[in-house]
Amino acid sequence: MEIIPILSRELNLAPENVSSVVKLLEEGASLPFIARYRKERTGSLDEVAIGLIRDRMDQLKALDERKTAILKSLTERELLTRELQAEIQAAASLTGLEDLYEKYRPKKRTRAQDAREKGLEPLAGFLLKQSDQDPLLEAESYVSPEKGVDSAQDALAGARDIIAETMNEDADIRAKIRNLFMNTAMIQSSVKKGKEEEGGKIQGLF
Repeated sequence: MEIIPILSRELNLAPENVSSVVKLLEEGASLPFIARYRKERTGSLDEVAIGLIRDRMDQLKALDERKTAILKSLTERELLTRELQAEIQAAASLTGLEDLYEKYRPKKRTRAQDAREKGLEPLAGFLLKQSDQDPLLEAESYVSPEKGVDSAQDALAGARDIIAETMNEDADIRAKIRNLFMNTAMIQSSVKKGKEEEGGKIQGLF
């Protein structure tokens, strides 16, 4: 990964100044030292700008290391395609990278896997289409005690497990849900029973 051009573009700083800061940081120089005694090399960047370079540099290095590990894992398990490799290489954050990898991550056996083996994946597809047909009626055709599907309700539960796992493994859906929570979610808290007095003291601090 070419860190200097990325840092320069994202932070709107001259590449030569960013390069000097990166080199000084890698040599072990501190932020105050660089800002105070190396102005001629950094274009007089202050500690805030140097700190931004340091923090983003660390993030990019961690991202690059994680990409390498993921690509190695996918290659060893013969799951890597050209398209997937391109998506991984283009990931701009650890969160986005992990979203892409979620579908391929080695995992313990899930309820969705059990449901697929019971032949319930077509029922999950039916539910996703949101047809006007009665889901319970459709699920009746999947009842199979020998497969462990004893009722239409069991079939629907298995189909929902498949849908939940499928949605969880979709990087776009994960990003949209995350953005939805970031933009609209509210955090609420309440005082634990028996802790009213302590809670009142904390409230008085604000």
